[in-house]
Amino acid sequence: MEVVEIDFKSGIKSLKLKPARVLVLGIAGIILLGGLLLNLPIASKDGASVGFLNALFTATSAVSVTGLVVVNTAEHWTVFGKLVIIVLIQAGGLGFMTLATLIALILGKRIGLRDRLIIQEQLNQFNLSGVVNLARYVILSTFAIELAGAMLLSTSFIPKYGIFKGIAYSLFHSISAFCNAGFDIIGNSMEDFVGDPVVILTISGLIILGGLGYTVFMEITRNRTYILKKASLHTKMVFKVNALLLVSGFVFVMLVEYNNPSTLKILDFNEKVLASIFQTVITRTAGFNSVNLGGLRPATVLFFVILMFIGGSPSSTAGGIKTTTFGVIMGTLASIVKGKDDVEIMERRIPLHLVFRAFAIAIISMTVIITMTMILTFTEDQVFLDLLFEVTSAFATVGVTRGITPELSGIGKVVIITTMFIGKVGPLTLAFALAKRHRQYDGKYRYPEDKLMIG
Repeated sequence: MEVVEIDFKSGIKSLKLKPARVLVLGIAGIILLGGLLLNLPIASKDGASVGFLNALFTATSAVSVTGLVVVNTAEHWTVFGKLVIIVLIQAGGLGFMTLATLIALILGKRIGLRDRLIIQEQLNQFNLSGVVNLARYVILSTFAIELAGAMLLSTSFIPKYGIFKGIAYSLFHSISAFCNAGFDIIGNSMEDFVGDPVVILTISGLIILGGLGYTVFMEITRNRTYILKKASLHTKMVFKVNALLLVSGFVFVMLVEYNNPSTLKILDFNEKVLASIFQTVITRTAGFNSVNLGGLRPATVLFFVILMFIGGSPSSTAGGIKTTTFGVIMGTLASIVKGKDDVEIMERRIPLHLVFRAFAIAIISMTVIITMTMILTFTEDQVFLDLLFEVTSAFATVGVTRGITPELSGIGKVVIITTMFIGKVGPLTLAFALAKRHRQYDGKYRYPEDKLMIG
């Protein structure tokens, strides 16, 4: 990755930074600003500061579109505080450079090469060409989908809360759902709407759309005679892995939790179906809930950890290692078992550098989760499975919890803040940003080959 000169257009000039480093600093700057605003007494209903650590935790959770909270969003924050949170969620969902692109387009300014490089890094694109059009598409499609979602939610929220509060609730939860954030201003997430198909299916749909990725949207919407068989490998992988995880998750929850008196047993059959769909969808990447997650059976908790770890798809609002990374790893294992020299997926050969990248992301991610969980076992008096669930939720920017977030110690909050930040920027992006240099192989020499005993 070459070092380029990046103009922040805010008075800071002549800084030579890698695109990855600009993204990390930009996200950190938005989080810090959000933390300072939420720390103001005007942001809290009791007129007292919530404390900078709690404010920073909330800001990090909002920008990383996670949804973990140390105070009840509905009860603690004023209208000002809630506005700050939803703006941070929208900023996190769109991304640092997408916001900068939006401002530049509004002001009629040209997007330079250096800015395009950062957009390319943020949207995880292979090519530099077309990244501005993709950023423009991201902005327009985001606002359009969020508005449509709010209109659907308003059919349930307005009759229940009144016109003004109903509209505000609809907009807030539509943005929160599509950005895969999971923040709610109802007070108990979606537990009051467990049997409402409009609310449950609309929020589920928004979460799924937000987790598919903008490149998939663009490919579908620009081809009116779209047929999945003729789709790109990326789109096929996204749809197939998502379908596999959603179906398997639904079946697993229905089978394991059906007679659990703490979750599904108290619901009628239709509510059981809706709750199973909802919990499977949100556990992939957004921190809502329609049943008590603290009452889940241990097997379900562990299964949800796996779903959270995989997460959504690239160039989306979701977190996790991503569905395509999981698909490449599974495809590699299948090719090895079949005795093939190449990694083949859906009649296509996957380049080795992508295979290496997929395994690197998975291993680094597991290392982060294991390390942070081990730290929390020393600082928190909680059940290990709950700590693993909490850390995975933070890293995958999901935001579901077994109820331990408000009980975290100061060190525990710092650990989760760090984990959410790493999960937002991505482990490889953070590694590139922190590296002093990235030396590329120049092809002049190769080390001699040797062998190791494996297995």
